[in-house]
Formats: sequence, structure tokens, C-alpha cells
Amino acid sequence: MPAAVIVDAVRSPMGRGRPGGALSDVHPVDLLAAVLTALLDRTGIDPGTVDDVLVGCAGQAGEQSATPGRQAWLAAGLPEHVPSVTIERKCGSGQQALDFAVQGVVAGAYETVVAAGVESMSRVPMGSARLGADPFGAGVARRYAPGLLPQGIAAELVARKWQLSREALDAYAARSHERAAKAVADGAFARETVPITTPHGVVSADETIRPGTTPEGLAELPAAFAGSGYHRRFPDLDFKITAGNASQLTDGAAALLVMSEERAAALGLTPRGRIVASAVCGDDPLLMLTGPLPATRRVLYRSGLTLDDIAAAEVNEAFASVPLAWQAEFGFPDDRLNPRGGAIALGHPLGASGARLATTLLGHLEDTGGRYGLQTMCEAGGMANALVLENLGAP
Repeated sequence: MPAAVIVDAVRSPMGRGRPGGALSDVHPVDLLAAVLTALLDRTGIDPGTVDDVLVGCAGQAGEQSATPGRQAWLAAGLPEHVPSVTIERKCGSGQQALDFAVQGVVAGAYETVVAAGVESMSRVPMGSARLGADPFGAGVARRYAPGLLPQGIAAELVARKWQLSREALDAYAARSHERAAKAVADGAFARETVPITTPHGVVSADETIRPGTTPEGLAELPAAFAGSGYHRRFPDLDFKITAGNASQLTDGAAALLVMSEERAAALGLTPRGRIVASAVCGDDPLLMLTGPLPATRRVLYRSGLTLDDIAAAEVNEAFASVPLAWQAEFGFPDDRLNPRGGAIALGHPLGASGARLATTLLGHLEDTGGRYGLQTMCEAGGMANALVLENLGAP
């Protein structure tokens, strides 16, 4: 079977996903087009040799409803004969795009493929695709009566199950900003981030990071779901999730170039990484955010590795309770968990996050000499993706 390698990976800066955010005046198609152009320019490949463009996007409504990868490819002036497809596995959409790209190369369906993700949460607000609709139906309503839960309530239940205090959640959130700010100061994001031209100028740095964030400051924020009415269903729930210890609504895009090892060698390209193993699984749809636990066990089994082999883990910070519960379950060291900050500081542009995390994880492994990294994403509906990434330049 052909071996699949990652030749390069880039991302946009992260912009606040609201009107007035740094990227809010950029159409998501144009945002992704700029990232695709940068990826191809950096590698110097003939874009006409790309077999497919796989794009994760969670909110396939409005400006993201017309196969955004196809429109972005055309907007960038790239060859018309190259197709695209949109992939939706909620927050894991971009990671699933990467998994499918690798699987396509290994299966012999592709020699050269782009895996990407895009989400403009300022222009296509979360939940736009289902406004006024019931996405669950009668069968799910009966099975999980009195009903499934919003993700924020699931995050509260995770915090309760793993006995995570409000102080622990806020301390973790402050650390995310601290680590991301340090990464910026050290130039750690320079290689992976490409500038985006907007009507108001060029955006070249993440807008979402708040240097100087402290647990004391975060402690002043109100619990976001305390007045949601769910206290009647869970009367003993001590609400702890706030806007400060949850991921930020964000605009962003990321893309990776995946090739067969033979194709990369023929073009004289030096691969940066490879996916050793990947896994997907479902878990309790009420707790919803616990899928990374079984997904981690499954991907480690498939890779033949243990967590002792993992130099860094990216556990998506949908809410602080998610990586903290994962850490409590596995006993993973603090300094190797989300070492450059996560979605609390860098933001969570839903469909793009999986591709963004892989881009950041690869850069971190290269900069630190680590060989293996693990990445996992919780997803709505109680699902998760996980992968093990190898830095091919490791000693």
C-alpha cells in the first residue's frame, strides 16, 4: 500500500467570530482561498496535480452552503478540473478531512490531496443550518427523554463527574492564554500562520489571545448556564462554565498537503509528518464531550504506542472541563498537554479546528524534537476523532 505523508500545513490567524472581528469582513470562501494559495505557493507544486480538496465545515448554511472548498479553489484562480467535497463531523470536521485524505492516499485513490477546514462564525453563526428545525426526530426524543442537552450543560456534567472545581477550570483557562501568548512571543506560530488581506488591511496575528488573563479575573465572570432552566433537571449541579473557561467563537481556516511518499520523493519534497493511526468513536450523547477518552484508547491501541511515547497531546479545549477530564483519566503531564494553548485562547472555528490543531501540533513537535503527538476532538452528539501524528524530522 502507498504510504501517506504530510508535506506542509498552514493556517490563517484566528479572528473573533463576531461582527467587527478581525476576519469578519472576509467571506469564508475568500478566507479559505487565501490559505489554499499560501499552501500551494509554499510547496511549489502544480495545483493541477491535486486529486481532491477535502474541506471540513460544520455550518453548511448561507455563505458556507455551496461546497466552500470548491468555491475557494475557483476563487483562488486554480484549475477548474480539481474537485472538492465538504465534510461535517461537527467539531471534528477538519480532523476528519485529514483522516480521509490519508486514507485516500493509502487506498490508492489519491496521490496528492488537500485536507482543510474553514468556519466563519461571525458570518455563519453557530446553529444557522438548523434554525427552526428539529434535528433529532421522535426516536431520539423517546430514547433520551426528557431530551438531549446543550454542549454547555454537558460540559457542566463532565466537570461534576470528574470533580473539577471552578478554580481548576479558571486556572486552566488562564494557562491556555499564557501559553498561547508565550508561543506568540517566541515566534512559535510564525511558520504556520499566513497573512489574510481584509478590506481594512492585512491580518497576520491571532486576535483571540488575551495576554495577562488571570484566574482571579476569570473568577469574576458569571456562570453562563446558571439561568438556563437546567437546574430543574439537575438540581444538584453547581454551574461553573463561563465564557472565560470555554472556547471562543472564531473565524479561521487551515490546510494541509498530503501526498503519497513516492509522489513527494519524485517532486523532491521533504515530508514533515505522517499519521501513524486514526480512530473515531461514539460515546454517551448526554455527557457528549467524553468521546476523546475511548477514542484515545482506540488510537493508541492501533498505533502500538502508549502515552509515554507521546511528546505532546492536543485535546481540543471546547470547554476547560474536557482536557482536564481527559488528563484526570490518563494522568498526562501538564507540560505536554496543549503546550501552545488551545481553543480557549486561540479560538474554535468549528470545521477548521481539527486542521488547525494538526498544523500547530506538527510545528510544536518539530520545534521541540518530539516524535509523536496525539490529537483528539470531542464532537456534538457524543462522538470523537483521535490521531497519532509523527514528526518525520525527529531524531
